Amino acid sequence: MMARAAAFRRGGGRQSNSKRCCAAVSGRSSTCTAGPAAVVAVALVFVIRPLAGTRLDLSATGTVSRVPDLAIISAGVVTKSTTATGAIADNATRMERVRAALKRAGIADRDIQTSSINLNPDYRYDNNQPPVLTGYQASNNVSIKFRDIRNSGKILDALVAEGANQINGPSLTIDKPEAAYDEARAKAIVAGRARADLYARSLGMRVVRLLSVSEGGGMGRPMPFAADAMMAASPRAKTEIDPGSQDLQVSLAMSFELQ
Repeated sequence: MMARAAAFRRGGGRQSNSKRCCAAVSGRSSTCTAGPAAVVAVALVFVIRPLAGTRLDLSATGTVSRVPDLAIISAGVVTKSTTATGAIADNATRMERVRAALKRAGIADRDIQTSSINLNPDYRYDNNQPPVLTGYQASNNVSIKFRDIRNSGKILDALVAEGANQINGPSLTIDKPEAAYDEARAKAIVAGRARADLYARSLGMRVVRLLSVSEGGGMGRPMPFAADAMMAASPRAKTEIDPGSQDLQVSLAMSFELQ
C-alpha cells in the first residue's frame, strides 16, 4: 500500500490539527472544510490485491465492416521526344490540362500531390553494337484523393481525354476510421469477457475480476486495397469503381482472475 496526501490552506493563520479532515479509501479521494478558513485535504491510496485464484490470459478480437469512402489513384502523362527539352516541355503542357481537369471536377489542391517526375534517355540496342541514343522520355504523375468514389471513374475518363496516358489504382480506404475502431474495441471487450465466462464455467469456477487489458498489434490504419478500374475501349463505355467493403479489426490481450 502506498499513500500520498497533500493539504492546501486558504485564509490567514496556521490551521490546527483539529480543523483538518481527510478521508481516504482505496482508489478515491475526498475534500472537506472546517471552520471559516477552509482546509482541503486529498489522499490517494493504492492497494494491490494479491492473486487469490487462477489467472486466465486470453486474446479477443473485434471486427467491424465499413464501406471505403476514399479512393487514391495515380494519374499522369508520359511523353517522348528526340530532345530532352522537347520531352519535358510537351509533358508539362499536357499535365497542365490534366490538372485543370481535376480542378474543374472539384478536386481540392490538398488532394493532389506530385508523386514523381522523371526524364530518361531512350536507347536502341543492336547486337554487338554500342547503344544508340534515340530520344528522351518524360513522365509526370500525381497522386489524387477522390472523396466521392462514385464519381471518380467519370473524372478519370476526363483526365484521359485531356492527355493522361498513365493511370494506376485505385487504392480504397477509410478516411477517418477512429469511430469504427472504437466500435471494434467495444466488441473485443465483450468477446473477451464472454470467453472468460466460458472458460470459468467449463472449469466449475467464476470470473472474479479483470486483471489487465492491452491493445495488441492487430489494430492499425485500414490497409488500402486495390480495386479494378478498367478503361473501356468503347467511347460510350464509362469507367466504374466499386468501393465494396473493408474490415477493421482490433485485438486485445486480457487477463482475468478465476475462483
